[in-house]
Amino acid sequence: MIEKTEIQLNKPIVMVGLMGAGKTSVGRALARKLGLTFVDSDKEIEAAAGCSVVDIFSMYGETEFRRVEQRVIARLLDGEPRAKVLSTGEGAFITPAVREMILKNALTIWLKADLELLVKRTNFRDTRPQLLNADSRKILAQLIDERYGIYAMADITVETCDESLRKTLDKVVDAIKLYLKKGEKNDKK
Repeated sequence: MIEKTEIQLNKPIVMVGLMGAGKTSVGRALARKLGLTFVDSDKEIEAAAGCSVVDIFSMYGETEFRRVEQRVIARLLDGEPRAKVLSTGEGAFITPAVREMILKNALTIWLKADLELLVKRTNFRDTRPQLLNADSRKILAQLIDERYGIYAMADITVETCDESLRKTLDKVVDAIKLYLKKGEKNDKK
């Protein structure tokens, strides 16, 4: 069981990173620990569209998916409750308008994982449009090269490895506390 922790925030916490980094599982556990609502942007997109992310990609393409994603994330950032944990799809933070919106309105946490862990966690799943019928190792390596520099713009980076959810969660909570403590010191100057 996850014990609740007191962290006072008046804005959303947004989890960013590549598929398989743990955004949903860590985000859900973080929300429980902080007593907040958890929202998965991909699930909200599916509810709004009435079909799966994979279907949206195949029927309408990535450009249309990103437009829908931007509208849904804007609604989630502005909606109640104000403080919540939001897990985003791996491409959301890459879209400049979405990234700007998230950085302005939320505390961002990048779950950074190495290639081996991402391959291990994403193999044998059919919910990742970019990895369907493809060499997942090659695609993930390319995404790391293309996107890790952008993910590094997040407020907090937590390196994850093949460890228990509890251990990763503890690292995330410690990183948030440190970030907020640094912010308090800067506010007093």
